Amino acid sequence: MFTGIVEETGSIETVLDHGDSMRIRIAAPTVASDATHGASISVNGICLTVTDHGEDWFEADVMRETLERTSLRSLGVGKPVNLERAARVNGRLGGHIVQGHVDGIGTIAEIKPDERWTIIRIAVPRDLTRYMVEKGSITVDGVSLTIVSVNDEGFTVSLIPTTLADTTLGVRAVGDVVNIEVDVLAKYVEKLVSR
Repeated sequence: MFTGIVEETGSIETVLDHGDSMRIRIAAPTVASDATHGASISVNGICLTVTDHGEDWFEADVMRETLERTSLRSLGVGKPVNLERAARVNGRLGGHIVQGHVDGIGTIAEIKPDERWTIIRIAVPRDLTRYMVEKGSITVDGVSLTIVSVNDEGFTVSLIPTTLADTTLGVRAVGDVVNIEVDVLAKYVEKLVSR
C-alpha cells in the first residue's frame, strides 16, 4: 500500500524488452537506499517488486498484464518517473490509500497554468468516471490528488507549484498518457451496494 506522496523522481536507466514482459532499472538514490529484494515500490503509480538493487538503483520485472494496462511500455531510457516506497503502518497517511494497481490510462487533454496553480484536465474512459466525485481522491502517475470537477469524459485537478516541481506532472504536456488509479473505497462501495 502507498499514500500517493511522491518521495523522489527517478529516471529509467535501462529497459530490457522481452516482448510480453520487461525488466527495467531505475536510478533512485533515495528510494533505493534501503531497498530489499521483494520490496514494493510505486513507479508512476504502478506497484512493482524489487528483483535486484544497488546503492542508488533498483530493478523490477514487468509482466504482460502491467504492460497492457499502464503507460509503462511508452517510457524509455532517461524518462523521469514518480517513486514512492510502500507505506509504513506506523506513519502518517499524507495522501490517501493507494494500492499501486492501475485501473486505466488517461490522456492529458488540457493544461491551464495560473499564477499560483495549474489546472490539468484529464480524459479517461467512461467506466472510470463512475468512481470519481468532486473533492474525492484520485491517483495520477502515483500522485495523490483531489478532484476539482468530473464529468463523463474525465476530470480536472488543480496542482500547486510544489506538486509540479516535485513530480513528473510538472513536465507533462497535452497528449501525454498517465496512469490512473481510482479510489479503492469507491470500488468496494459499488460492489457492496450492487449485492
